[in-house]
Amino acid sequence: MDCMDPTRAFVKDVKRVIVKVGTAVVTRADGRLALGRLGALCEQIKELNSRGYEVILVTSGAVGVGRQRLRYRRLVNSSFADLQKPQVELDGKACASVGQSGLMALYDALFSQLDVTSSQLLVTDNDFRDPDFRMQLCETVKSLLALRVIPIFNENDAISTRKAPYEDSSGIFWDNDSLAALLALELKADLLVLLSDVEGLYSGPPSDPHSKLIHTYIKEKHQGEITFGDKSRVGRGGMTAKVKAAVYAAYAGIPVVITSGFATDNIIKALQGERVGTLFHQDAHLWTPLKEVGARDMAVAARDCSRRLQGLTSQDRRKILLDIADALEANENLIKVENEADVAAAQQAGYEKSLISRLALKAGKISSLAKSIRVLANMDDPIGKVLKKTELADGMILEKTSSPLGVLLIVFESRPDALVQIASLAIRSGNGLLLKGGKEAKRSNAILHKVITEAILDTVGEKLIGLVTSREEIPDLLKLDDVIDLVIPRGSNKLVSQIKSSTKIPVLGHADGICHVYVDKSANMDMAKKIVLDAKIDYPAACNAMETLLVHKDLVKTGGLNDLIVELRTEGVTLYGGPRASTLLNITEAPTFHHEYNSMACTVEIVDDVLAAIDHIHRHGSAHTDCIIAEEREVAEIFLQKVDSAAVFHNASTRFCDGARFGLGAEVGISTSRIHARGPVGVEGLLTTRWILRGSGQVVDGDKGVIYTHKDLPLQS
Repeated sequence: MDCMDPTRAFVKDVKRVIVKVGTAVVTRADGRLALGRLGALCEQIKELNSRGYEVILVTSGAVGVGRQRLRYRRLVNSSFADLQKPQVELDGKACASVGQSGLMALYDALFSQLDVTSSQLLVTDNDFRDPDFRMQLCETVKSLLALRVIPIFNENDAISTRKAPYEDSSGIFWDNDSLAALLALELKADLLVLLSDVEGLYSGPPSDPHSKLIHTYIKEKHQGEITFGDKSRVGRGGMTAKVKAAVYAAYAGIPVVITSGFATDNIIKALQGERVGTLFHQDAHLWTPLKEVGARDMAVAARDCSRRLQGLTSQDRRKILLDIADALEANENLIKVENEADVAAAQQAGYEKSLISRLALKAGKISSLAKSIRVLANMDDPIGKVLKKTELADGMILEKTSSPLGVLLIVFESRPDALVQIASLAIRSGNGLLLKGGKEAKRSNAILHKVITEAILDTVGEKLIGLVTSREEIPDLLKLDDVIDLVIPRGSNKLVSQIKSSTKIPVLGHADGICHVYVDKSANMDMAKKIVLDAKIDYPAACNAMETLLVHKDLVKTGGLNDLIVELRTEGVTLYGGPRASTLLNITEAPTFHHEYNSMACTVEIVDDVLAAIDHIHRHGSAHTDCIIAEEREVAEIFLQKVDSAAVFHNASTRFCDGARFGLGAEVGISTSRIHARGPVGVEGLLTTRWILRGSGQVVDGDKGVIYTHKDLPLQS
């Protein structure tokens, strides 16, 4: 999480936890026990037990387990003639009786493997009418918890006298969900976790794509809005029962979390303050003003503002950018203070040096950013540019014009300067923007966002650029494929891969920056030394820094390889080798060629020739930026034509792969995709096209009255 959510501040005081696991979690779809899920559940409880939490388990599943066993037993003991007769449904109480022993035997076996002792407590509805029973129950549980034993509760369905649980309003509890809520009160629990077969409570049936996960349940807001789906496939109540139990416990003062029991660590995550599932809390209504802008509201507002931005004159849009550049310079000291606070916090937290390097806004950075914004402002207006003009027929002119994409969602890590570049590009291209930066740059991003949005004209609105402050909002945003038009992740391989697998929205970006420099036997070695050093040490944390140095085998004999190695080592670069280089140079072998160091380290390997270098790049590279250093033109041309990367250079450092250096003004990121935009993505990469047709009353009418000319016209007329 970016910070402890105010709705989760209570977790620091939690000691006694009740976990209720439902039949749909305990059993698989075929009715058999879900051993993997039960094992993960027991491992979580073991972990919490060892951390000093007092954990009480309430489990369903006995009836389901018993039904499976008795069906099998009946099948084994039935004659063929018996099987031809209509099968009578098995008695539920018999199922409960048979299943309870099997269920507890499994819990006992799983906990024993984890060196944890468990105990069984079977209760009925009527037991709780006796005050002495309640008192004894509390004493027994207290003794068990003191011995680090896990009490496992279940309703004793085998001897329960209740026949219609939801109709009998005189009952003390109605199912294991309401039993868990009752026990939470009786045993003075600090938290109740209800495990379900879905992520939490949704605004409608979870299968409905328009349903939205409710992170915090507010009774006044949600009780009339929610449409429940089907009841549980195996248990008694499903989500309706869980919500009733959760509301009952929460408004009696015990926080409740409904979350998925299919995940392997959701109980631990809930106790760490992470937002998993749905929280019920008696003070939830007090927290709503702190958020409740909502992902959809933020995206819709950005779209509305972007349409107003597009309606401005080119000069007005240019003025917004110039005002932002001035505002950044005017607030440089304030920005510097906030950024230094982020850097200090990152150092104290022990973040890697490469991340801290990307985080810091070094001297002159604000001036440089302001300058790049002014360059962008003075470029030709990219919106509404006529790209193609055609006469379809007499009196009918068709134009293909440049147009903004709409709303962009940019998720980036570490670099607060990326926020400035992205915001300025979005404004220049007429797009709305949602930004989510890393928690390590929280203060820097907040002040930069404030400075930029305050410089936007009121006629457009500061909601043109929204700043997402919580990681938990990202899943909601990634579902908004009807409002958000493009996602651009800028960060680690893990971040990019995660986003690509979590959304239907088109994603533009690159997962890795495995950049190669190949030094051919024909290379000018003085030039090679300069380029190799620059590509590695100018900014090692950048995605366009060299990560692998490939050297022609002839340079081993001539001493060229040794010269390059000496230069790198002198500058403090740690070297790892491929199979050939590690043996020859006596250096540690790299575990993989596909590795982005983002630091003062690189891999070195020896190759036979340019074709071997190209093959290596295609097998191990990331199609970002690759370079050849060679004096032989034919060799260089082979490399430039055959290397299938977003940027391919001859006799120039990979560090030139940059939007500002390419003259794009700035970049929103670098794309290794093969559609839409590739390489550094500037303004043009944030535009699409639309068609504008000007006629004079024509109709199709079966194409009888139109004579098509399809004549290309000059763009300037």
